Amino acid sequence: MRRTAIERMLPAAFQRGSGPGTVLGALLDVMEGMHAPDEDRLDRLDDLFAPYRTPDHLVPFLARWVALDGLVARPGGVPVGRLRDLVASGAALAQWRGTAEGMVAMLGMALGITGITIEEPADRPFHFVVRAPLDVADRTPLIRHIVDTQKPAATTYEVVFTDDTKEPGS
Repeated sequence: MRRTAIERMLPAAFQRGSGPGTVLGALLDVMEGMHAPDEDRLDRLDDLFAPYRTPDHLVPFLARWVALDGLVARPGGVPVGRLRDLVASGAALAQWRGTAEGMVAMLGMALGITGITIEEPADRPFHFVVRAPLDVADRTPLIRHIVDTQKPAATTYEVVFTDDTKEPGS
């Protein structure tokens, strides 16, 4: 709270006696200084809830708000930068949950890659195949966790890694 705001709350007699060089004036200056850190924090309160401005240690907290808490405490989980992207897109991802488009978007953001596809074989109803680049094969537990939490309940799936660097027909 600024000194002038504190001073306006005082009775008129005290306001007249709070000029520079007075004991009351010095007390008001100290009160303003004591309020400054809290005022500064309140001025930046919205930063705590913005995924790209919040401190790193609060990003997992925000992830829980958009139902991404399963990605936080996993070994080999999602790095903070990608988690920020996922939190920022949380509402859009929630709208596409259970769809191939939603899973592809979420896997792409979580892994930081493109080239993930989902195929639904005509001969196997309620089954789909997640195709991912070979270079993310070491992230299989994370991929399976994301698919398990995003897929429709009555479906089965398999994860297949492909090497797209090979020439077609080789």
